Amino acid sequence: MLALGSNLGDRRDHLLRARRALAAAGLRPLAASPVVETDPVGGPPGQPRYLNQVVSCPVGAAPTPRALLALCLAIERAHGRVRRERWAARTLDIDLLFFGDRVVDEPGLVIPHPRLADRRFVLEPLVALHPELVHPVLGLTARELLARLGEPGGDAVQSPASPRRGRDAAEPGRHG
Repeated sequence: MLALGSNLGDRRDHLLRARRALAAAGLRPLAASPVVETDPVGGPPGQPRYLNQVVSCPVGAAPTPRALLALCLAIERAHGRVRRERWAARTLDIDLLFFGDRVVDEPGLVIPHPRLADRRFVLEPLVALHPELVHPVLGLTARELLARLGEPGGDAVQSPASPRRGRDAAEPGRHG
């Protein structure tokens, strides 16, 4: 399960091209959520709004979570993504949310994504696609995680800290 986001250039085209690049690499998305437009979270002020989407890909299509992360980073770079500042504007962002029900906590890679339970811009499209998907660490469905955030604009309920949660989010596999 991947989250796609873009807030620079032709945002919708970046999402479309990301899905096509995944398919060309053998990760033909099984399903894609509706695209949602959201305000940026964190980062420098004055950023454009994001388009966000969640796509579900067959787990067996990528040999390992690390290989899938490498592919996502390569697709980002091919679409003009440059990592300079944490949560800065970007042409394309691809976050690895889940890899089946696997839990991974390694340097440079944490699955499930360590901040997905705090992010409405990920949970809303995830709920549209797979509302009953259970978070393998928190034991809550996507719908329950979204409900914990309350109404849009309200205060988020923080999820339990990941062992690596405080590390720099600009590190590959932990980006915003």
